[in-house]
This record gives sequence, C-alpha cells and structure tokens, in this order.
Amino acid sequence: MRKELLFGFSIMALVVLATIVLLPWGNIESGHMGLLMLSLVVVAIMLGFPTAFTLMGMGMIFTFIAYSFADPSLALSNTLSLMVQRAYAVMTNDVLISIPLFVFMGYLVERANLIEKLFRSLHLALVRVPGSLAVATIVTCAIFATATGIVGAVVTLMGLLAFPAMLKAGYDTRVSAGCITAGGCLGILIPPSVLLIVYGATAGVSVVQLYAGAFFPGIMLAGLYIGYVIILAKFKPKLMPPLSMEERKVPLPMSYTELGEKISQKVIPAILIGLKGKRNLHVRPVELLQSLMIALLPLLVFAIFTGSIYKVVTAPVEAVAGMELMQMGDAGSGAAEEESSSGLSLPPGAEKTDSGGLSLPPGAEEDKPAAAPVMSADEAKAAEAAAAAAAAKALEPRDAPTWFWVMTAIFAAMLAIYYMLLTWVRLEIFKMLLGSFFPLAVLILFVLGSIVFGLATPTEAAAIGAIGGVILAAAYKQLNMRVIRESVFLTAKTGAMVCWLFVGSSIFSAAFALLGGQTLVEKWVLSLGLSPMEFLILAQVIIFFLGWPLEWTEIIVIFMPIFVPLLDDFGINPLFFGLLVALNLQTAFLSPPVAMSAFYLKGVSPPHVTLNQIFAGMLPFMGIQILAIVLLYTFPAIGLWLPEVLYK
Repeated sequence: MRKELLFGFSIMALVVLATIVLLPWGNIESGHMGLLMLSLVVVAIMLGFPTAFTLMGMGMIFTFIAYSFADPSLALSNTLSLMVQRAYAVMTNDVLISIPLFVFMGYLVERANLIEKLFRSLHLALVRVPGSLAVATIVTCAIFATATGIVGAVVTLMGLLAFPAMLKAGYDTRVSAGCITAGGCLGILIPPSVLLIVYGATAGVSVVQLYAGAFFPGIMLAGLYIGYVIILAKFKPKLMPPLSMEERKVPLPMSYTELGEKISQKVIPAILIGLKGKRNLHVRPVELLQSLMIALLPLLVFAIFTGSIYKVVTAPVEAVAGMELMQMGDAGSGAAEEESSSGLSLPPGAEKTDSGGLSLPPGAEEDKPAAAPVMSADEAKAAEAAAAAAAAKALEPRDAPTWFWVMTAIFAAMLAIYYMLLTWVRLEIFKMLLGSFFPLAVLILFVLGSIVFGLATPTEAAAIGAIGGVILAAAYKQLNMRVIRESVFLTAKTGAMVCWLFVGSSIFSAAFALLGGQTLVEKWVLSLGLSPMEFLILAQVIIFFLGWPLEWTEIIVIFMPIFVPLLDDFGINPLFFGLLVALNLQTAFLSPPVAMSAFYLKGVSPPHVTLNQIFAGMLPFMGIQILAIVLLYTFPAIGLWLPEVLYK
C-alpha cells in the first residue's frame, strides 16, 4: 500500500476510534449526535465523497433525527423547510456574487499568456540575486496567484514553465518543487482572495476589512519565502547554482546595440548625445525619443506619487463645526427651536403660567435674564476681523511633516542611483517588465484600491476586475470566442461548487446547532479554563492538523461556524482570528495526504520526480508558515494596522 493511502486511512481510523471511545453510548444526548455527525462528515469527505452533497446529506439526515425527537409527524416537513430557508439565505448573500466575478477575471488573465513573459522578465531582473530562478518563481507565483486566486492554475502553469527551467539549471528537485507549490498557494491569502470572502460570509466579518488586514501578512509570508530561498542559496550554492553567462544574456534591439557601442552603455547620456546628431548613424530620432520616454517613466511615476502625497499631507485644516464666532444672544435660539419642535404649543392668546398654575398679576413682569449687551461698531469690526483671520489661517496649507521629506529624499536617492546604473540591458529588462508585470500590478492595485479605500464594494470591484481582465486579454490579442467560452464554463463550474458548498455548510451548521453540538463544544471549551492566548493556540493547532486531511473550503464551511461563536467568550477580534486562520490554511494545500498543490505539480512534472520529493520540498515552507503565524500573533499590528487606519 502506498504511503499516502496508509496515512489517510490511519487518520480516518483515528477519527472513528476517537468517536467510539469518547461518545457515551449508554447515555447519548442530542449534542452527542451532533459530534457523531461531524465525525461522519470528516470520514466521508476523506473517502472521496463530494463535500457539498456530503454536508447536505448528513445535515438533512441528522436534522430529521433532531426533529423526530420533538415531533415525528412534522419531522419531514420541518427538514425540507430548513433546507429551503438555508438555500434561500445563501442565494440572497450579495458578497458571494463577487466570487464568480473574481474567478472570471483570473481565468481571463491566465489565458492572456502573461505568465511566461512575467517569469522571463523577473528572472532576468533578479539574475544577480542568489537563487534568482527560485526567487523569480515565488514572485511570479505571488503576482499571478493574486490576480487569479486559483491555486491549481498557478501551480500547474508554473510547473510547466518554471520547473523544467529550474531543473535544467541544476536546481535541487525538492527546493524547486517547494518554491512552486508554496508560491502558488499565496493567492488564497493575498487579496483579492476567495478564502477571505468565504470566511467573511461564514463569520459575518467585513470582507473589505479582511482584505485590508490580509495585505501585509501576505507580503510578509512571501517575503519570508524569498528570504529563506536567498539564504539557502547563499550558504548552499550546490542546491541552487548561479546561472551561466549565456543564460543571463538579454537580446537587445539593433538600435540599443549601436548606441551602446558607438556612444555609451549608459542610457540617458547616450540618448542625449544621439539627439544632438553626433555619431548617430542609423538610429532615428523617433526611436531615441521613445526610449527616452520609457526611461523617464519611473521619474514620472515618482513625481505624480510624491505630488499626490504632498497635496494630501499639506491640505489645509477645515474649520471645525461649531467653532465659528457667533453674536451673543444667538446661542439660545437652538433651545427655543427645540422646544417649539416638540409638537406642543400654547393656544393663541394663552399666557405661560408657572408650575403652580398661578399667573402674575396684571402689570407685573416676570423675572427675565438680563439682555445681552449690544456690541459696539468697533467691537463688531474687531470680531469680524478675528473671524476673517481665523478663516484665513484655516485655509492656509500645512507644513509637510518630516517623515514626508525623509521618504522623498530616500526615494529620490534610489531613483538617482537607478539612472546612474541604467544601461541598455537594464532598459530592455524594464521594457519586458512594462509589458508583463505592470499591467497585472495595475489591475490588482486598481481592484484592491477600490475596495480598501471604500470606492466600491467587493462585488463592484470584482465586476471592474472582470472588465479589466477582458481588456487585458484583448490588449494581448488573446480575446476570442474560445477563450470566453472556456472562461465562462470554468467560472460557472467554480461558482456552482462554491454555491453548493455554502448551501451544504449552511444546512450542516443549522443541524449541528439544532442538535446542540455547538452548545456542547462551547461548554467543553469553557470548562477547560483557557486564557485567550491558550484558546488561540488550541484553535490554530486544531486547524493546522485539520489541514492534513481536509481542504481549506471544508475547514472554513464546517469548522468556522464552531469556532466563531466562541470568540466572544474569550474577547477575540473575529478579524484578527480570520487573518490567523488564513495564514494557517496555507497548510491545506501543502500538507499530505490531501496536498492538492503537490498533485497539481506531479501531474505536469517529469516522470522521475516523485511525490515524496515534492512533499519533502514543501516541509520547510510549512515551517515558515508556522513562523508567520507566530509573528502575526506576536505583532498583531501587521494585520490590524491598515484596517484601523482606514476604518476608524
């Protein structure tokens, strides 16, 4: 028997054995029936039964059993009613509409054939970095996974492009496999992520805040992957040998070659001299101007970005409401208006009386507060001048803070160094990045920016992303009926799977709560006397081990409804818990026996590459994921700072 099957059957046997030992068979209550349902669902899914229909089937069976305890005559009708209600609740969830739109954007981007150009350009740009091929693979996987959110597509495509190139360059098989499988999983964490949408819909957490919170943890995890690869390549170069000079060679256009040979290898001086006409024999001025415009693009972006930030940080402070100078005596008008607006008024001609119902004798006057002194003309002019001065001061621009000038100086110095080192080879690499990296980056930032800054809902942003995917595919001349038909079909397939998963999980959660399983779990957890830190550790350990036999979708839709109600008891922010879970669930694609990324890669890898080698390559990256979880828990601001700044 294969080791993977033996491992899977062993886990199933442990689940069944734990169920037999722990359940009080002599005194089974409804809550114990809920736990029995949970264990049966896990075993059935591990046996290969479809997750959605397993959840629905088990949920309906045990719901019928629960209703039979109360009233057997109404058990069937109540069970069918519950199924209809749960299905309708899922269908009316607006957030879930964004999932097929994001998936459609991903499939279109995948078919625009950007990934090959992106990998090649990043490889050449990072050629001087130790383990350049591995670093380029992780960066490419992160960008492409962010744009698509489809782990299978990223791992499969990078397995076809990067894996043969890494093996040909002499890279270790395990390291190569680990980079591709781990990098391909980053899309389930870095927004726009389908996992975060599913968690938000399950836990009732804002998807917008989840996207903002997951941004820096995703970058942190990708950075840890890259740091590990660079350090490993530095100290063990045999695992990732440097590329040869032939592999580093960048083909240059004839005009670049001529300008480099006859004038200078530095781009800016060569273009300026060439525009004067000296020693410029065959290069047209139009080509020189085009190259100059491309070379100056970073300077243009820097100027626009710096100017925008300067405008924001120096914007004048608006006058605070209620601080304007008022003429004395006007302050009481509000109270009078409030009194009159109550809806009760005296009849015409009636006079106000005191609380005892006695009126003053004729000719007597009520005690009234002293009238406000009337301002003289000079005082009125002085008040008006002070008000004008205050208004003018409020409209004056603020001084830019020190940190702005420090950051501007740093980026200006980096830009100056860039232009000092800009050669024709680097310019050609920049052009390659301009045609592959930047379109994807702009699309991703546009979609994420519209969500994070509140300009659009996740569904609206997903629609914009889908339109952007269509435009991108058309720009690269890949938009045709075949591409559209395949993308629509795969989107419908994925959307239907997610839809049925939510319907099944909703029915399952309702049945679990109806049987009292949630109450039983909550009582057991609270009886342990755990602190919030201990509860978080326990939950993450459980989720980590659940990632071995189950996929992330099953963990989210089955177990999150069990964990989320316990968060209030321990005072844990559901947003922070969701970020920890998203980091932890990277293991769902990297841990055997259900390590789907390993099987995706095995399907396109050379015959001599074994599953054991792929699994061995994924282990260090699983350790890095645990380190990322520890860092996020130790420094919660990594995930909570951006949501707190944007959504105070």
